[in-house]
Amino acid sequence: MDYKNFTLRTIEPDEIDQAIAIEQICFPPNEACSPAHMRARAAAAPDLFLVAVDREKGRLAGYLNGLATGETVFWDEFFTDERLHVPAGETVMLLGLAVLPACQLQGIARALVNEYRRREQENGRHLLLLTCLDAKVDMYRKLGFTDNGLAASTWGGEQWHEMACRI
Repeated sequence: MDYKNFTLRTIEPDEIDQAIAIEQICFPPNEACSPAHMRARAAAAPDLFLVAVDREKGRLAGYLNGLATGETVFWDEFFTDERLHVPAGETVMLLGLAVLPACQLQGIARALVNEYRRREQENGRHLLLLTCLDAKVDMYRKLGFTDNGLAASTWGGEQWHEMACRI
């Protein structure tokens, strides 16, 4: 799918280092996915790793990724254990949405979420779940998510909200 100056598509194996770099730029160390876990996640569920590629530069501008499951409550272990991926699962635990600072405020995050939702609806999924900090609750509401309240998650020593989007 094309969006302005960006193409939205599944990650290519040779792009994982770019995704890792974006993760390290966009998240503080206590919240960032480790390079090893990012590689494992992309290998386990590449079809659930959507990227925005700058058509002019040929580089990633952002991404959205997750793992499918049959669960309906978010656990921190989804961040670190790609073996929890159940390809036939009807729920996707969204594990990372990041857009390079220079590319923010251009609608890329919205485009990634909308395309992800469309693709996963076509794949028979029914629910997207994620966790976010207080500061991002309104952003995710605008993207169609409902705040389920405080999550059981303590990832990175933070208090998170669980956000849900029925598809």
